[in-house]
Amino acid sequence: MNEHVIAAMPGERSPASTLAEQLDLPLCEISVHTFPDGESLVQVPQSAPTVIVYSSLNQPNDKLINLSLAASALRDIGAQRVILVAPYLCYMRQDMAFNEGEAVSQRVIGEMLASWFDRIITVEPHLHRTQCLDEVFPDTDITVLSAAPLLAEIAMRTQPRQGNSLIVGPDKEASRWAAAVATASNFPFITLDKSRTGDTSVSISGAETGAVRHKDIILIDDVVSTGTTLICAAQYLKDCNAKSINAVVVHALFGEAEYTQMRNAGIRAVHSTDSVRHPTNSIKVAPLLAKALLQELNS
Repeated sequence: MNEHVIAAMPGERSPASTLAEQLDLPLCEISVHTFPDGESLVQVPQSAPTVIVYSSLNQPNDKLINLSLAASALRDIGAQRVILVAPYLCYMRQDMAFNEGEAVSQRVIGEMLASWFDRIITVEPHLHRTQCLDEVFPDTDITVLSAAPLLAEIAMRTQPRQGNSLIVGPDKEASRWAAAVATASNFPFITLDKSRTGDTSVSISGAETGAVRHKDIILIDDVVSTGTTLICAAQYLKDCNAKSINAVVVHALFGEAEYTQMRNAGIRAVHSTDSVRHPTNSIKVAPLLAKALLQELNS
């Protein structure tokens, strides 16, 4: 029996296969049959002392049920340690109840995943007030990987005139990613100010026109779902006479309609990591994950 095996949840064969190749580990695929009433029958083809389950948790609700059944089945047939590789980690933004009766989903989902897995490895979780994931998973080992080197690689690859490039964080939440990418790429950066009054109601301000005029802009963000922040930022930067605007993001969750709106707002292209499968994927997270897993498996 192999000491370690990578198990891909449905739909994850391609990125899991890339990771398995990086680590020179066998790959198996977990199957899920859905009954007419919506319930799942999950079957794992093999186990090992250590099993690495690959599942990015975008569109997460059904995935979470299937993950719990898969982790249980793996332990039933011999797994002593089950590791979750979730490049995108769901339900992390709701870290408090803003209105009476709201569920604090970060805490709930954190407790669920911690009860199923011995270690969780993720890339750039979308945190607001929570400083680090150790607060969410106090009894489970957690590894959080920075995507800044990946975003810097995309930024440098897509900018034809590096001396004219400017990294822009569209809001204060994106400032640390913008700063990290700027450091890794040796590009200057600025951060804009955002005011949000609803899911799709945003206003942007804060840049000095002289800092943006005739610059090749690289907008940096972690998660893009509705695209509203990038759209408003692009419109603002166009008004400041930016020469060109591209966007580089970690997790691309938006649809075709949102991408069309971004293009109409002046964004030439959006480049993303493959933490979530998306038409804008430009760079793989597998090398980043493999490095972290090598340290874990050799410890």
